Amino acid sequence: MADDTLILHVEDNFENRMLVRRLLLSEGYQVTEAEQATQALEILKTTRPALILMDINMPDMDGYTLTNTIKTMPQMAGIPIIAITANVMKGDREKTLQAGCDGYIEKPIDVDRFLEQIERFLHQFAQH
Repeated sequence: MADDTLILHVEDNFENRMLVRRLLLSEGYQVTEAEQATQALEILKTTRPALILMDINMPDMDGYTLTNTIKTMPQMAGIPIIAITANVMKGDREKTLQAGCDGYIEKPIDVDRFLEQIERFLHQFAQH
């Protein structure tokens, strides 16, 4: 069973991790972080978060590949993966969703809307 307040944030940029952490903690969420894909996979061996926030552009493995890998893990079935990405050109959203992400948040993060977006994703996927 997923911890309904735990969010895994996969992001290689320190400043982005700190911003997301601060926003999520302010609303009572628990946050665990991975700086790279291999670290995220290690965390997921023992943790089942309610939601995964996925950076797409990372040095060791891109977020598309990591998303595909996580989606094949039986213990992660039903856990939504939301891309947080600066890839905002025409077609990027579709590519992200085709890669298996369940949603999409653009960078730079709109701090006024971010928590509302997270709540919406959590409620949307809790219904399934």
